[in-house]
Amino acid sequence: MEGSMNTRTDTDFTPVDQELYEKAFQLLDPTTEPAAPAASAAPAAPVNRPAAAPVRPTGPVEKTLTDALAFLDTYGWTKYTLIHPAGARCSIGALRAAAGARNAAYCDAGNLLLDEARRQHGTQWKSVPSWNDSHTGAQVRSVWEAAIQRAHHMNI
Repeated sequence: MEGSMNTRTDTDFTPVDQELYEKAFQLLDPTTEPAAPAASAAPAAPVNRPAAAPVRPTGPVEKTLTDALAFLDTYGWTKYTLIHPAGARCSIGALRAAAGARNAAYCDAGNLLLDEARRQHGTQWKSVPSWNDSHTGAQVRSVWEAAIQRAHHMNI
């Protein structure tokens, strides 16, 4: 369904029997002390709470980029080789480790990373490895962080 989302803010809830409600929770969690019964039998005034913002799941591209950057943070970043003998990886090596396979998320994450590298460092870069090998760790990290933010904002 395209267009606007219709969200109801009014409810047609039946008033809750407070004692029954408390008993149900006590049965679910017997370590909880039973609450004292309410002094009056009058129903409590309804509480209007703002609806919580829905939690958006992380998209596969954002997850791949985030996991790859975490990999670089854990094992180290390197130039001129996919995997350094000590475990550090270049940007492509980290993407491969995070994605687990050359799947769609891997390809899209690599394309987004290269696009961000071109935004920050010029359009002459033809590949992630050539860009990775020509920059400092701080410059590479800046591109990774910006690519993650873009993936997040694009919801991919």
